[in-house]
Amino acid sequence: MAYKKLAGTSAVFIDENNPNSSAQERDGLTWTATELHLQEIPDQLTRKEPMANSLSLEGLEDYDPPHHGDLRLVQCINADFVYVAPTKAWVQYY
Repeated sequence: MAYKKLAGTSAVFIDENNPNSSAQERDGLTWTATELHLQEIPDQLTRKEPMANSLSLEGLEDYDPPHHGDLRLVQCINADFVYVAPTKAWVQYY
């Protein structure tokens, strides 16, 4: 599976074929699961409160710093995102 960075974010990645995001929301470069260290996602995830949009995920750094394996629903895309500490990124999770 390949991922694209969501426009307007520094570290939120979505499945490049996700039908819930427009082409304008996805940045040009394609990232692989290996590049994003998805093989390091823990088996046990921690479900956290949903977020309204992907920009909200990045705002967590200030008041609720994410931990490896945190899982949050992004409501505007209707998709789960997991925090991957080695890449300091939120990645769409299936």
